[in-house]
Amino acid sequence: MKRIPIIAGNWKMYKNRDEALAFIYNVNEQLPSIDKVETVICAPAVFLRDLVKRQGDNLRIGAQNMHYLDEGAYTGEIAAGMLKNIGVSFVVLGHSERRAYYNETDETVNLKTKKAIETGITPIVCVGEELEVREAGTTNKVVSKQVIAAYKDINKEDALKTVIAYEPIWAIGTGKTATKDQANETIIAIRKVVADLYGKEVANQVRILYGGSVKPENIAELLATSDIDGALVGGASLKPESFIKLALAANEK
Repeated sequence: MKRIPIIAGNWKMYKNRDEALAFIYNVNEQLPSIDKVETVICAPAVFLRDLVKRQGDNLRIGAQNMHYLDEGAYTGEIAAGMLKNIGVSFVVLGHSERRAYYNETDETVNLKTKKAIETGITPIVCVGEELEVREAGTTNKVVSKQVIAAYKDINKEDALKTVIAYEPIWAIGTGKTATKDQANETIIAIRKVVADLYGKEVANQVRILYGGSVKPENIAELLATSDIDGALVGGASLKPESFIKLALAANEK
């Protein structure tokens, strides 16, 4: 079964509204058909609605985080229902920066993943290891544990509604990139965990992305591997021309 590639841009804390709108107007007409490549921009919350209103037929808008409760006295937080109400399609969950700086845990990632599924938003569930883990040769053990925790109490049908992003922490924003073989081997291991949890049929359908200093110069070799289904991209998603190149490369997969 062919898995439709995803190119998801994570803008993090960059751009203002004018810059964001200019980007959308620039890329809308140049992206591949959504039935060939799913392109997503995960933007700061303050202009998500503006971007949703202007997304083209082949672009979708995602959030970078959300709470796992429907509502409550949680100053500064955003509920899944709020995102759904304004037309957000995807949400990044458990990014290493959220884990490192804001006390995100495997437990909260699991709660948020279940809430996103319940709300009808596609979660992009992030997992990844630090450099010392890679050097110790325990990457697969650490990442597998994260995947198992993220999917706790999630059934087979709901697992099919998720996307996984493997992002080695040592490669995020550092200019270092896992080799295509390193990335693919870890993603194969992740897919095996999904198969152990839900069976091979589900594992062969769940899309697993690579993230970590992805750019137009290395996207083709990453996508040429057996199991990498796209990319979660930081810096290279900030410029329209590079984002378009990434999407067009995925169209050739």
